[in-house]
Amino acid sequence: MLLTGKRLVITGVLTDGSIAWHAARIAQEQGADIVLTGFGRAIRLTERSANRLPDPPPVLELDINDLDHMEALVADLADRWGAVDGALHAIAFAPGDALGGNFLDTPADSAAAAFLTSAFSYKTLAAGLLPLMRNAGGGALVTLDFDNSLAWPSYDWMGVSKSALQSVTRYLARYLGDDGIRVNAVSAGPLATIAAKSIPGIEEFIDAWHERAPLPWDIHDPEPVARMVCVLLSDWAPSTTGEVVHVDGGFHAMAMGRPNLD
Repeated sequence: MLLTGKRLVITGVLTDGSIAWHAARIAQEQGADIVLTGFGRAIRLTERSANRLPDPPPVLELDINDLDHMEALVADLADRWGAVDGALHAIAFAPGDALGGNFLDTPADSAAAAFLTSAFSYKTLAAGLLPLMRNAGGGALVTLDFDNSLAWPSYDWMGVSKSALQSVTRYLARYLGDDGIRVNAVSAGPLATIAAKSIPGIEEFIDAWHERAPLPWDIHDPEPVARMVCVLLSDWAPSTTGEVVHVDGGFHAMAMGRPNLD
């Protein structure tokens, strides 16, 4: 039981096909006590998905860009648990005009919205939960990433924001180390989630993975990514922080497609 006794906050659950939902399921199977967050009209989707977990958890409201929501979440968790051992940051958003090949014409407000929600929000979550994680004597934060060391077609300002998210991960690791808090990112290959379907041209990403990843990559199976999230939330990675762990079938390490061994 990798996560026995851990108190975890899981953001970003929409459907039972999301990475965050599978991370929540595995966390519960490994002994964790969890809460989910959602907000707005989508919170009903989160609540329905929560009921499909082995032990349906509470769903608390959190618009990560609303500081009142963050304060209310922390107050609830303080009353509920008194401390928090870790959290999964699975939050990202970019306006439509920040995606789809519109990079040169994207207005500053749209680029800023993508950065604020997809990258700066990791700092917001970390800073908000910090007092409760100090109460726990430390812990672990994990975010979901898509590697943007290269420029992708159509991903545009979300790609820039994901690059920023990796940098935020490193700076959080720097500033939270003295509190015993590890901060990491899991870089996943493309998966058939609601978030992925909102990216124009996602089929090109999937085709590239089939051609280049040395290990088979199943776009319908978020479990390998979710398992790594739970490993990083556990005590089995006690000296790993500021890291981007790739769970992408090895795609990131290959310059070209699979070798022809016939």
